[in-house]
Amino acid sequence: MEFETVIGLEIHAQLATESRIFCSCSTEFGCPPNQNTCPVCLGLPGSLPVLNQKVIEYAVKLGLATNCSIRSDSQFARKNYFYPDLPKAYQISQYERPICEHGHLEISTGEGQKQIGITRIHLEEDAGKLLHQENSDSSSVDLNRAGIPLVEIVSEPELSSSEEAKSYMEKMHAILTALGICSGDMEKGHMRCDANVSIRPKGQKEFGTRTEIKNLNSFRFVKQAIDYEIERHREEILDGRELVQETRLWDSERKLTFSMRSKEEAEEYRYFPDPDLPVVELDTAWVDGLRESLPELPDARKLRYREKLGLSEYDAEVLSLSGEASEFFEEVLEAGGDPKQACNWILGDMTRMMNEKDLSLRKLGIKPGMIAELISLIQEGTISGKMAKNLLPDLQNSDQSVKELVEAKGLVQVSDEQELLKMIDGLIQEHAAQVEEYRGGKTKVLGFFVGQLMKQTQGKANPGVANKLIKSRLDG
Repeated sequence: MEFETVIGLEIHAQLATESRIFCSCSTEFGCPPNQNTCPVCLGLPGSLPVLNQKVIEYAVKLGLATNCSIRSDSQFARKNYFYPDLPKAYQISQYERPICEHGHLEISTGEGQKQIGITRIHLEEDAGKLLHQENSDSSSVDLNRAGIPLVEIVSEPELSSSEEAKSYMEKMHAILTALGICSGDMEKGHMRCDANVSIRPKGQKEFGTRTEIKNLNSFRFVKQAIDYEIERHREEILDGRELVQETRLWDSERKLTFSMRSKEEAEEYRYFPDPDLPVVELDTAWVDGLRESLPELPDARKLRYREKLGLSEYDAEVLSLSGEASEFFEEVLEAGGDPKQACNWILGDMTRMMNEKDLSLRKLGIKPGMIAELISLIQEGTISGKMAKNLLPDLQNSDQSVKELVEAKGLVQVSDEQELLKMIDGLIQEHAAQVEEYRGGKTKVLGFFVGQLMKQTQGKANPGVANKLIKSRLDG
């Protein structure tokens, strides 16, 4: 039996405001438990929420960037459920009248571009956090996160593989960070995702039984968890067992999902309009002003990189999806670096260093101007590409210029033709047998002489000049 996969994502992103959605408490991360709290975020009787206008502004910007309709009269609702980290026993969210609806974005797939619909983007407050202590039969509650402003972005069930889901999440991450409305730091929980997964026989219109995988906080985990769940569904169906609609968690160490609870339906939350918060009425001119203030978004950036800077489709895509990489790339260009070479350095050797050292691009400690200078020295013939790669680790957190480091290490490339010819003539006399082989038609012997010259010059001979001069001598 052939199956097809149906996936929908619910992405939660923390908005980068200094204060919370309904009070003035700080959103600072990493403070001692319950330090940043007040009667509003503690849910004390008699306290009243006051809406943070910056939260509305950020949500509208996201809606505009994802081709949504902006509702002029959105409304907050109470989502009722009991859990120890929810101080009011309800969460303030949006239900029937979300702030943004009916949008879409495009993702790259192996078959080209694919448009994924966005059902809604709504605002809500975050809950607190339970702290489970080892060797104890009790848990503590930290309410520092209670009231942190979130947007929830709900996709249409139009994703058909884990790769597409990963690509969609990466694209949304790029948009959020490009707008400057979310840091995108997934390790701190600033962006996470719930994946709704089901499969059905190919050609069937009705959806299969779905499971929701909660709180996936990395692109890799999204792909791994969905792949696992697809295979689990397939095995359950083929073995004749009935799938249960449920919420599951991903165990990243054991690489499997496990049941958390049965999946709730919206009716179980008993939504109703929050009587303490008025309808949010938006002025059309204000929304238009936000539309005009939007920065360059990933799709426009990718198009510019391809059409104006001559980057390949792949390179333009990868750069445009990373705010940090594209910002660094732009600074290399401002310092005079060649676009294609700058891209190669960032996506090649610098990415390798980042992975080896587990550091972000900025934390590598290599300035954009250094990469521009490195490119310039290679183009001038002062150093070779290989020398530049070997020099890269020395640029980390260095106060010296690239040129100063090159001179200090004696890495200046030998390009003087007369000097090189003297060495080449000596090599030809020393290796007469190889000369005869070359002149007898074994042209690959040219590489032997280049290697010998590089050895003699400790790798400092200009490769292009060396090849030309050796060939002219051997052909002569």
